[in-house]
Amino acid sequence: MIDTDELDDQFGIEGEIGFMEMDGDLVFANISNKYADADICLYGAHVTSFRPVRTMEMLFMSPDTNFEEGKAIRGGIPVCFPWFGPHKTNNSLPQHGFGRLMYWDVLGTKSLPNGETQLDLILKSSEATKAYWPHDFEAIMHFTVGAQLTVSLEVRNISAETFTYGCALHSYFVISDIAHIGIEGLQGLSYLNQLTDTMGKQEEAILKIEEPLTRHYQNTESAVVLADEGYRRRIRIEKEGSKVTTVWNPGAEACVAMSDMPDDGFASFVCIEATASFDYQIELAPGTSFQTTQIFGVEE
Repeated sequence: MIDTDELDDQFGIEGEIGFMEMDGDLVFANISNKYADADICLYGAHVTSFRPVRTMEMLFMSPDTNFEEGKAIRGGIPVCFPWFGPHKTNNSLPQHGFGRLMYWDVLGTKSLPNGETQLDLILKSSEATKAYWPHDFEAIMHFTVGAQLTVSLEVRNISAETFTYGCALHSYFVISDIAHIGIEGLQGLSYLNQLTDTMGKQEEAILKIEEPLTRHYQNTESAVVLADEGYRRRIRIEKEGSKVTTVWNPGAEACVAMSDMPDDGFASFVCIEATASFDYQIELAPGTSFQTTQIFGVEE
């Protein structure tokens, strides 16, 4: 049982960060500063809300999601670790790894000189993690809440052997309607079409989503812009430590089959993800670390 009073005493910052039980009795860190408000669930190290001042919510959360230990949260920014998608050799293991299905501990909080707020959460290897993955590691989620949200997964290899892992920051962006958005910055890139298991190349300058889409754009570290005509805003999404950009929308038919999503939920979000997987997984030698980062905010 997590003691939120104890967390407040040790890590709370008056008027800026506090801890409380919210949906489904899960424990959240609530951050508020002059730039934005954010909610981050300690279960899964999962951002569920980012609301910059003078604009609306930037992350989509399914109203039908589970807030229950043992189940993944649908929406926000799930942390996929230490693999992305299904496990390569064992389909009985959880989709997208175990990182989003465990409580992370608070490592530290900080009020930065520029008015931003930092929260660090840590997941350490244990008997529970070794039931899924045999390696000794420390995974730290660094969150910096300002005019932009910076989310970074740092993985440390504290074992005596090299290991390889995959990950993704699986961001769900709330949109006015799937028919009213375009994604810029992907022109000329090759991608794996997961729905057909074929490779393609994007020729158009702006990606419009008119059907179910799961594309993994390869060998790219470029920023993209999510342009939303309905909300009259442009979200700039940058990344580091990731050479795959995943774009996903399930479409109408698949959405109906998802128990934790409204039938029409597909029209209200698009996922744009900083991914390290496929041919671009991370090989980590003993005693070293690596970070995968996503940074986004409203483009002025």
